[in-house]
Amino acid sequence: MNRETVRLIFLAIGIGSLASIAFAAIYLQAMLHLLPCPMCVAQRIAYFAIGLVALAAAVHGPEGPGGRRTYAGLVGLLALAGLASAGRQIWLTYFPGSFECGISPEEAFLNSLPLAQWWPALFAAEGDCAEVKWRFLGLSIPELSAIAFAAVLGVSIWLALRRR
Repeated sequence: MNRETVRLIFLAIGIGSLASIAFAAIYLQAMLHLLPCPMCVAQRIAYFAIGLVALAAAVHGPEGPGGRRTYAGLVGLLALAGLASAGRQIWLTYFPGSFECGISPEEAFLNSLPLAQWWPALFAAEGDCAEVKWRFLGLSIPELSAIAFAAVLGVSIWLALRRR
């Protein structure tokens, strides 16, 4: 696989991750007035970190397999963290009584992070994790997010294991 192809793949991952945050903030939050819950904020942070790493990889353009694998590994780990958060939120939507997600230690922790202080409209957790107020093609927001994280994880594994 040549260097330019790797750069384009990382660029697509980076733009896609940041576009996911923009969609959540502009459409879901600003237009539909859906407040992000702690799990949503955790997923936004994962998308933000994936976007930063992937864009750094696109700019850097690693030449050898070591650099490609390093960036792909970082993106894969972040996607796995986002997938775990989305999976937990999916669980909460199907079994809302299994966990109280109102004012929780997670919400307090996420709201104390520098990102929540720096950009509270985007990274402050205020919603209910178990509530499903919007669907697309029959899928809830965390289900769509889990699909996106799984796709990024799959591409990063493919990038890491690809020989050429």
